[in-house]
Amino acid sequence: MEMEWQEVRSLYPNQFVKLQVLKSHLQGDQEIIEEVAVIETVSDEDATRELLQSKGDQLVYHTSHKEIVLKVRGTIGLRGNFRYAD
Repeated sequence: MEMEWQEVRSLYPNQFVKLQVLKSHLQGDQEIIEEVAVIETVSDEDATRELLQSKGDQLVYHTSHKEIVLKVRGTIGLRGNFRYAD
């Protein structure tokens, strides 16, 4: 189900969630996530493991953050771009 981040925050307060990014835009070296689909909630203990196993447009993020902003880094010697949360 497609949701804005504020909706996710109200439904899953103060916890990690695994998300599928559905809509985002680039602003300089940042990717602003606008719409997501919640895949599942993630325990604090499993959050790092789940994040490392996430592929493509999936990510794990904590709902204490007011917005999802990812820093996009260009790579030298590798193909593509990498993004990560600040």
